[in-house]
Amino acid sequence: MNNIRTDLALEAKELWEEGAKETTTLQGVKAKEYQCEGFVCEEVRILDERGEHALKKPVGTYITVNLEGLLTGEEGIFQRAIQVMAKELSQLLQPKQTQGLVLVAGLGNRAITPDALGPKVHDYTLVTRHLVEHMPEQFGGFRPVISLATEVLGTTGIESGELVQAVCEKVKPSCVIAVDALAARSLERLCKTVQLCDTGITPGSGVGNHRIGLNERSLGVPVISIGVPTVVEARTLAIDLLHGQTHPLLEQGEGLFVTPKEIDRQVNEFAKVIGYGIGMALHQGVCLSDLEYLLG
Repeated sequence: MNNIRTDLALEAKELWEEGAKETTTLQGVKAKEYQCEGFVCEEVRILDERGEHALKKPVGTYITVNLEGLLTGEEGIFQRAIQVMAKELSQLLQPKQTQGLVLVAGLGNRAITPDALGPKVHDYTLVTRHLVEHMPEQFGGFRPVISLATEVLGTTGIESGELVQAVCEKVKPSCVIAVDALAARSLERLCKTVQLCDTGITPGSGVGNHRIGLNERSLGVPVISIGVPTVVEARTLAIDLLHGQTHPLLEQGEGLFVTPKEIDRQVNEFAKVIGYGIGMALHQGVCLSDLEYLLG
């Protein structure tokens, strides 16, 4: 597992199971599969230190939604994808904060397409704080939401984590929803799945450029993260295609990432699904046509 790179808890669980003996059981982890809006959802719950040690991820709930087929143009699939995103996000938000200001933080680099998911979700996020405050008669039923596209250290000179921390200290949101690109282990999940979790996120982790973690400890409020795997490390992909076999030449693939040729279209569609899903989860009674109208 040390040679395999993935940000998905589901894949980390699969890797552990592949490397474990048949008589060994995965302690401290519960998993289940279910259907929502016609899509397969897989939940991995890391319960304690045993699960943390096995999967190398913090205690929490990780939900992977398989949205394969989103780009086929099948009738109704786009709307269903938004619905499943809204429902699964609502499930994670429910135990945390159902009222109060929400900060949506779009992480990543708009100039690099595989890393542009967060900034693009920012473009599709319905921000309402100013409307709720200044036009309560018309927008008093909306939840106050602010959004931020953090960009990256190389273009701003500011760590994404520092920027989000500063905003949290100033506006004091009830929770943060952070969106970023991730790295997958296998091609079958590349630009086909979304991971939602209640443990936060480390900006840049998908491309190995780890920064300040965004979580409840660092920000002082609950952090829900949403991510789409847009890259696979070349070494990881080769090991996966070779069914776990290794070769000295594989080390040359470290730091080299593979992304789909249609990444522009895929990132844009996933950004819409996530942005609209966030809007429907946070604003009760708002439908897709409302969001499209309000976002112009």
